[in-house]
Amino acid sequence: MIDTHTHLYAAEFDNDQAETIERALEAGVKRFYLPAIDSTFTQKMYALEQQFPEYIFLMAGLHPTHVNENYKTELAHVKQQLSERTFVAIGEIGIDLYWDKTFLAQQQQAFREQIALAKHYKLPIVIHSRDSFDEIFEILEAEKSDDLYGIFHCFTGTYEQALRAIGLGFVLGIGGVATFKNGKIADYLAQIPIEHIVLETDSPYLAPVPHRGKRNESSYIRLITEKVAEIYNLPFETIVQKTTENALQILQKNQ
Repeated sequence: MIDTHTHLYAAEFDNDQAETIERALEAGVKRFYLPAIDSTFTQKMYALEQQFPEYIFLMAGLHPTHVNENYKTELAHVKQQLSERTFVAIGEIGIDLYWDKTFLAQQQQAFREQIALAKHYKLPIVIHSRDSFDEIFEILEAEKSDDLYGIFHCFTGTYEQALRAIGLGFVLGIGGVATFKNGKIADYLAQIPIEHIVLETDSPYLAPVPHRGKRNESSYIRLITEKVAEIYNLPFETIVQKTTENALQILQKNQ
């Protein structure tokens, strides 16, 4: 199995980071894709990669909730990283209007600039969209091209929005929300061809049932896989195989 989105460097794992990764490996997770947040986490991400080089894969980017007055400095850091080494994606990037709308214009600009970086380096993007589908789609439509593709991380939109995202060259990141009674996405997910989804935990956030409200971790990808197998009425092994193929096709396309 692959966890296409996990923040293993988060403070929530400071006391048992290695043990958390070992639990996931024992559960059958073989690859962990780590999205960036901002420059303050870079060294922790590099350290994890050095400790588990076979399993850890890094993205570069500036998270929309960390876009503020100094976003240009942060984007310079992203550009510097990309010039020095390889990454599997630009992420997580996008727009978040749930927490704060103060820096909407800066979020939009940062999103555009990072899309340009993704195209330059021939990398996928991993999109964070919270209360911002209209704003996200507006930019994606303007930037639409054959070399713009990636993952809509933690997709929780409507069926119509799902089809629109797929039409723009993206797959849907399905996580713990699919196990929630009020998750809504489970109501229509089976109508989405399985070729258009990948699995993620977004740990330490959004733990699946029965751990909802507690710290999430990558080993719980098994619970998400079981739920997706139930939704699609397909064997567990089929979901693992298909979603693994989908993830590798996107995140290792140019590796």
